[in-house]
Amino acid sequence: MKIALLGYGKMGKAIEKIALNRGHEIILKIDTNSNSYDILAADIAIDFSTPTSAYKNISNCINNNIPVISGTTGWYKDYDKIVALCKEKNGAFISATNFSLGVNIFFKLNERLAKMMAKLHDYNVSIEEIHHTEKLDAPSGTAITLAEGIIKNSDKKEWELNVTNSKQSLPIISKRISEVSGTHSITYTSSVDTLEIKHTAHNREGFALGAVIATEWLIDKKGVYTMKDVLGI
Repeated sequence: MKIALLGYGKMGKAIEKIALNRGHEIILKIDTNSNSYDILAADIAIDFSTPTSAYKNISNCINNNIPVISGTTGWYKDYDKIVALCKEKNGAFISATNFSLGVNIFFKLNERLAKMMAKLHDYNVSIEEIHHTEKLDAPSGTAITLAEGIIKNSDKKEWELNVTNSKQSLPIISKRISEVSGTHSITYTSSVDTLEIKHTAHNREGFALGAVIATEWLIDKKGVYTMKDVLGI
């Protein structure tokens, strides 16, 4: 495949390495300062840009009939517009808050655990996420996905950032520490014990591999998909 990388930071470079090792070609590398580029030579595009440029990048691909996957977070107020555009243009699109194969299994475990804990009202649930100091958004998109998985399977109404001791809302604690690839913990605490599930990324390669696998899966398809479709879970 001829791949366009829309966003050439640390994730873009990690994706490039894995894509080349899997026999693909990188024909375009766009950094955050690029205002215009020709996407038409690409078979597919991978967007790991910024929250302010993701919508423009994704819509440009769809308007030019280029399948696109996006791992950028913080732009989701425009997600429904992208879905509508993709349906209008008969395009192909995958968005994920996290492309790591392990994290997507973690998402399913989180939902299953939330169902099991829903009627055990002595437990208070919270989420903690830790990322590197260069991450632009908080909470992480992964943490929001985890929160949504709990909310739809419990009596929690919403999530709140860095708020504790709330009975109605689900607290998400965000921390930024140098050289941390990403850690997410779900904790259920009662007066007698604590139950915790946790995913820790050791490096960016897991995210990059998942993104390339999703790209390979999407290339001959039309429609809007998620990593659940890619993994068949």
